[in-house]
Amino acid sequence: MLKSSSLVAAIGLIAAGFATHTHAQESAWRYQLTPYVWMTGLSGDLRPLANSPTVSTSHSFSNVMDDLEGAFFMAGSARKDRWVLFGDITWASLSNESMLLPGVAVEGNLRQRSLTAAAGYQVVSTPTQYLDLLAGARAWRIEADVKVPALGVSASDTERWVDPLLAARLRSTWATNWSTLVHVDAGGFGFGIGSDSTWQAVATANYQLNNAVHLSAGFRHLSVDRDENGTRIDVAMNGPLLGATWMF
Repeated sequence: MLKSSSLVAAIGLIAAGFATHTHAQESAWRYQLTPYVWMTGLSGDLRPLANSPTVSTSHSFSNVMDDLEGAFFMAGSARKDRWVLFGDITWASLSNESMLLPGVAVEGNLRQRSLTAAAGYQVVSTPTQYLDLLAGARAWRIEADVKVPALGVSASDTERWVDPLLAARLRSTWATNWSTLVHVDAGGFGFGIGSDSTWQAVATANYQLNNAVHLSAGFRHLSVDRDENGTRIDVAMNGPLLGATWMF
């Protein structure tokens, strides 16, 4: 059946814009685009298909990469005065093949898309620190299928849900070209068919190359707990991240 490690990019690569620009308030709209990667491992309990066995797993980033076929992650934001808009899109496709019996292969595929959108207000603005409070939602679509070609057996499932989110972002400037970002959010709250709970914490150090480009490196932890329609996702993901932000 589908290896549990192949679920990481389907759930785990969530995103956020990890670099930030800390100039003074301006009346014109300012925009940022941030492509990023997250080198995450995975631990927890997974049941990707209804009525399939629950698997307890613990995998490193190198294990996850073995199943990855392709991925794309991009975050963006817009600011005007103290108002802020934020968005993030992720896409990942994974596959895995293992042996059910000698000569009988099991093929698994997983496709994931998520869209995060939030709006907020900068409640603290000083020459060196900026605090944003935001509210929004993250929409998920995860498709999983398992095939046993030799037996002519297959199964598939598609899960869709939306989690409400509350977030806070603290940006601090420490030197001419150096800044840090701490982002925390929590959501789910058992709302509808969404997650029972989900939360994440991100911390990055950011270096300003010039007026248009920042580079970021840091660490991210994300946990998700959802049990719905016979499927279960109760996992914690953490690992280093890298990103680059273009500002205009």
